[in-house]
Amino acid sequence: MRYFLHLAFDGTQYSGWQRQKNTTLTVQEVLEQTLSIVFKKAVTAYGCGRTDAGVHASQFVAHVNLDEPPQFDLKFRLNKNLPKDIAIYEVIDVNDKNHCRYDATVRTYDYFLHWKKDPYLINYSTLIEENQLDFGKMDAATKMILNTQDFRPLCKQPDFYKNTLCNITRAQFFINEWEGRLRFTISSNRFLRGMVRLCVSFLLQVGAGKLSLDQFQQILNQELNILHKRPALPNGLFLSRVEYPFVILKESNSLIKMMKVGLE
Repeated sequence: MRYFLHLAFDGTQYSGWQRQKNTTLTVQEVLEQTLSIVFKKAVTAYGCGRTDAGVHASQFVAHVNLDEPPQFDLKFRLNKNLPKDIAIYEVIDVNDKNHCRYDATVRTYDYFLHWKKDPYLINYSTLIEENQLDFGKMDAATKMILNTQDFRPLCKQPDFYKNTLCNITRAQFFINEWEGRLRFTISSNRFLRGMVRLCVSFLLQVGAGKLSLDQFQQILNQELNILHKRPALPNGLFLSRVEYPFVILKESNSLIKMMKVGLE
């Protein structure tokens, strides 16, 4: 039997979702260890995607295959044994053919930045020194992203993929100048490695006048190659929504809802 686990995690202490050979701690590793405690045998958890080290997820989906339905409250047991920075919101019984990664139709990421130093934001929003940004140019650059299909120039490892095409259905940013905060949100059928953080990095370069709109369009058109691409820091990035045609995940009262206040 297959179950979707709707969860969230604070990625500050983790090397991303996916278990890796040469890293200290990943969310997948911790979840699988907890599942093995609960079921007293090894259980593999499959994720809806990868996240970089330090990136958060206010909505993430994993699935597990079990021999029989659990005879106890699985959500309660998992939450009791998981660390405080990982939470299970729902356990959903699905068809054995449903896959948390391949059946996801839309994923949404939100990136938060601030330019007024605030100790309460430091783990969940990136502090930037540049506060003289041209938001008009950033809006124009965001529309360029929305109209792009091939994101090879905005991928850390483009040769890893058979193709680098993405269907962007939303790209938008919101500004609260009084609070000194900014939110960039983007939705797509898929994302490439480092793609959202590189989008943010280039938007900031355009806004700061370090890159012209024409140059950014040339980069997107693969007419101008930037050899050293530095992604924005990971702490401001959240995987915030995952959508499926056969199940609607419940909204949770997570941190990101508070982070969005004033940025909607």
